[in-house]
Amino acid sequence: MSEQSLARPPYDVVIIGGGPAGLTAGMYASRASLRTLAIAGASTVSQVTATDLIENYPGIPEGINGFDLAERFKAQALQFGLETADGDVTGLTRQSWGDLAGWEVAAGQQRYGALSVIIATGANWRRLGVAGEERFIGKGVSFCATCDGPFYRDREVAVVGGGDTAIQEAIYLTRFAKKVTVVHRRDRLRATAILQKRALENPKIAFAWNSVVDAIDGLDLLQWVRLKDVTTGAARQLNVDGVFIFVGLTPNTAAFQGLIALDNAGYVTVDANMQTSLPGVFACGDCTAKRFRQVVTACGDGATAAFSAQLYCEEMKGEAY
Repeated sequence: MSEQSLARPPYDVVIIGGGPAGLTAGMYASRASLRTLAIAGASTVSQVTATDLIENYPGIPEGINGFDLAERFKAQALQFGLETADGDVTGLTRQSWGDLAGWEVAAGQQRYGALSVIIATGANWRRLGVAGEERFIGKGVSFCATCDGPFYRDREVAVVGGGDTAIQEAIYLTRFAKKVTVVHRRDRLRATAILQKRALENPKIAFAWNSVVDAIDGLDLLQWVRLKDVTTGAARQLNVDGVFIFVGLTPNTAAFQGLIALDNAGYVTVDANMQTSLPGVFACGDCTAKRFRQVVTACGDGATAAFSAQLYCEEMKGEAY
């Protein structure tokens, strides 16, 4: 039987993404007795899974590894009946089932129909866009200290960035590297005060202030980066075996360009209810236009998106209270 011949779509909610926002949405939607499917693929792997330590999530004062926290989210959502599928979502089109209108989500060769959709695709680490960066990915250029830090035991590395993630990862790298140089384009850090204090007091961490990476080079493996002083324009070479880049995020929203409203940086624009520019399509977490991107804010977004989807589905099915 084709989807078009069904009186109702197979799902009430399809969630695109498997990070904290998507899994929280899945838990809330499933708990509300909505048939819910979460689709996660290689392009939407959550950044939280590569975080060594999360110590600011409420209720876990001892801190927790990001991968372990994500697994807890998933287990809790599954116990309420969340269904899951693997695949990279490539499209979203209008679909109808009798007198009900909804959406069809394309993921590889599979198609999933739902009354509502929640986009929770997250974001990926932004690239520097300098010579040598692409060439040395996996050969000295990394975006994950937890993944690659142990390869740099007793060696020298650089960390590019001055925010929370960059400084937290720089501190983590001192477990292995004999020296970590933080390269930051300003003369002070953006990280929270407690992380700044830890980094500034760590004897293994040095700082290249007012500097940007201008080029990355080496033979078979990375051997040095060229730094440029943003105030004087002077260039110098920093000999390192690895460079870890944490200069912001790029949202995973390419599949929705031209379909829903995005801001100039490619983030999905939503209202306070996580509603996008399309009826029945909601978004939450790091893929949305917002000021603060943390696990706890992603979870709040996910809960709001699920509740909004619940109200939308009830209204579409004539079950609104």
